[in-house]
Amino acid sequence: MAEKVLMKGNEAIGEAAIHAGCQCFFGYPITPQTEVAAYMARKMPKIGRVFLQAESEVAAINMVYGAAGSGVRVMTSSSSPGISLKAEGISYIAGAELPCVIVNIVRGGPGLGSIQPAQSDYFQATKGGGHGDYRLVVFAPSSVQEMVDLIQDAFDVADIYRNPVMVMGDGMLGQMMEPVEFKERPKREIPSKDSWAATGLHGRKQHHVINSLYLQPEKLEEHNKKLSKKYAEIEKNEVRYETYNCEGEVDLVVAAYGTVSRIVKNAIKILEKEGIKVGLIRPITLWPFPKKAFEEVTGRTKHGFISVELSEGQMVEDVMLSVKGRKPVYFYGRSGGMVPTPAEIAGRIRAIVGGEK
Repeated sequence: MAEKVLMKGNEAIGEAAIHAGCQCFFGYPITPQTEVAAYMARKMPKIGRVFLQAESEVAAINMVYGAAGSGVRVMTSSSSPGISLKAEGISYIAGAELPCVIVNIVRGGPGLGSIQPAQSDYFQATKGGGHGDYRLVVFAPSSVQEMVDLIQDAFDVADIYRNPVMVMGDGMLGQMMEPVEFKERPKREIPSKDSWAATGLHGRKQHHVINSLYLQPEKLEEHNKKLSKKYAEIEKNEVRYETYNCEGEVDLVVAAYGTVSRIVKNAIKILEKEGIKVGLIRPITLWPFPKKAFEEVTGRTKHGFISVELSEGQMVEDVMLSVKGRKPVYFYGRSGGMVPTPAEIAGRIRAIVGGEK
């Protein structure tokens, strides 16, 4: 068994990427994720890999584009406003079908907002923060250990589908310290990159050109159809979620992800002592969203569902779409960096079960 070490979330992200074979990191400092870049700045040159602090977030994501196009494993990290600046480049990367990992340690917004934790980038991450028909695979860890595991998985998923993968955690997860271990992971079959990577090798029958520009509408539509087919495969194969206390009949089911799901579990324990049974569905992939998990429990929840978020209500829309109007869907959220307590969440659930709207 691997030895456990106490690490801050942001630094664990960097170490996990190194373990996954990340060869290049390009980034720009922004709170609350700056320690990711600082860690990579210390570690990557010592092991013969590339760290570069770009002059801006726009430059960083275009450096990612170039490195990904050469076939190496590459990562960038940022926080909410920085991800907005990267949005055009992310769309180019998705359009060119290049694998990379993007980390977003979310802070409060909109605008410059605050440096406190939030989950208000859900729409940006799952609905396409840039232009065009494209999708990111989005992982949402709830602990530092899960962050480590998902960072490593993200590189594999990116390579398998030739698609950018985002790992999205809130500011709490980036700043908290927890024991982690860097375990041997099940090996997935990674397709060879020789058929597309622009490595400059001679002797090929045709040049490899990395591109997302299609001036003929027929060609662009064909490309979009190809991407849509790939996204359908991802939806089929890569959905991940956790269910907690959902066995049998329940009074209410909570939808929550990330660190909020940990707070919800404590609220569930409070209510359990009062004879109120509450379940939890925790999406681990925000896209593809675990629709079937909600469909399976819809017939067993007396009062429906509630989405609990660090936002003004974003994931709640996907919960509603999954439930398809068969049960009520409520919402409870805090924003601006405010974090709900277990007692607050329990109070809102108690009110719903008691008949208040």
